[in-house]
Amino acid sequence: MRKALSTMLEKDPEIKVVATARNGEEGLELIRTHQPDVVTLDIEMPKMDGLTALRHIMMEMPRPVLMVSSLTTEGAESTLKAMELGAVDFIPKQLSKVSLDIVRIEESLRAKVKEVARRKFRAPRALRPATAKQAAARAPQPAARPSGRLIRDVVAVGVSTGGPPAVQKMLSALPADFPAGILIAQHMPAAFTGPFAKRLDSVSQIRVKEAEGVEAFKPGTVYIAPGGKHLVLAQKGSRMEVQVVEEPANALYKPSANVLIGSTAEYFGRRTLGVILTGMGNDGLEGVRALKSRGGRAIAQNDASCVVFGMPKAIVDANLADEVVDIDDMAQAVMKNIYTH
Repeated sequence: MRKALSTMLEKDPEIKVVATARNGEEGLELIRTHQPDVVTLDIEMPKMDGLTALRHIMMEMPRPVLMVSSLTTEGAESTLKAMELGAVDFIPKQLSKVSLDIVRIEESLRAKVKEVARRKFRAPRALRPATAKQAAARAPQPAARPSGRLIRDVVAVGVSTGGPPAVQKMLSALPADFPAGILIAQHMPAAFTGPFAKRLDSVSQIRVKEAEGVEAFKPGTVYIAPGGKHLVLAQKGSRMEVQVVEEPANALYKPSANVLIGSTAEYFGRRTLGVILTGMGNDGLEGVRALKSRGGRAIAQNDASCVVFGMPKAIVDANLADEVVDIDDMAQAVMKNIYTH
């Protein structure tokens, strides 16, 4: 595994692998010695496992860490925990040479390493020692309900690299009586979206579930697109339906933010608020363009709080963002934008 990753990374002239370690303890020593720009870290290791090593890295010498994770439910739960502890993203461990995905994984690995190395890294605040007063100030403040009437009852979210902690921060600050429904396209493998939805449900006051088949769209519910499929919102008679679909099968991402936001634009234009969070690339740009042409609104996460300012930057550069907001203030911005004010 270490050899495979090193070989893939070194194919890029801009990347140098300075050291490889057999376990977490050795890893920490090598990080202290070499001070690398980026660390790739396996979750399953002898002597000291990846989550323990990650805690040490974040407390002692914070820097971007990419987790190498197996595509299993256990792997998903550990990886989501790692991202909460400060890892910026993960790469799947399906690196057998027969896998046709290998080239895609290679390219994605190199792109992620270079992208996160360039970024200014913000260590998660939860791991920095805090006084009781600081800790209380840092706890997410529940978003307050503004005055005015509800004019947008659909929130469509597109998010990729660095997404899980950002989505968790936003959803956990929404009130239990949140009056709109939320649909989320997070780029993620199929094994991860179920555990991701469960984790979010456990920390949010509103209900979070992985979308399945065809179901009624309900206010106060969050629908997570299952990995490998698309999520769309459609009108069937008087009923709004959340549908999990296979098409377009050739989309670059499944789930795709463009497909999701495009569907909300088509049926519910001005009733929709589009939200684009951290992520590489520009998925969501075409969807938001369609949404804005039909009277919807759009918010982008700001550069400073993104792990990668790619997807939000695309809509900011195209002058499609009505507001650009720090992730800490995103829940409040969502509340404000669904009401008249």
